[in-house]
Amino acid sequence: MSDKVVKTDSQWREQLTEEQFRVTRKAGTEPPFSGSYTDHTDDGIYRCICCNEPLFTSETKFHSGCGWPSFSAQIDQGAITHHVDYSHGMDRTEVRCHKCDAHLGHVFDDGPAPTGLRYCINSVALDFDDKN
Repeated sequence: MSDKVVKTDSQWREQLTEEQFRVTRKAGTEPPFSGSYTDHTDDGIYRCICCNEPLFTSETKFHSGCGWPSFSAQIDQGAITHHVDYSHGMDRTEVRCHKCDAHLGHVFDDGPAPTGLRYCINSVALDFDDKN
């Protein structure tokens, strides 16, 4: 993994749309079924919208019906960090980009084998690189 990316809110606002900033830098959530990658099926790599770090591959993407893109595994161990999240009266595990600490979404233990994980990720937190 490469060095951390650290920027001020002002610098992030210059780089990101208002929605991308709200979700990735302020731990917001896009409305369910609204994201461009929810039903996306192309082959490639999903990257962090903030720092371009590879996070997930299309091979681990699956349709969970939850309203957000779902993945069963991160691209490499350590690409994503896990954090306890008690916000909104819930006990969840928040996931962030290891390189820039962008809020991506949450991970749950109700995913498919072999990992049993469901990374529930905001589309606006991602960019996609087509393998073609």
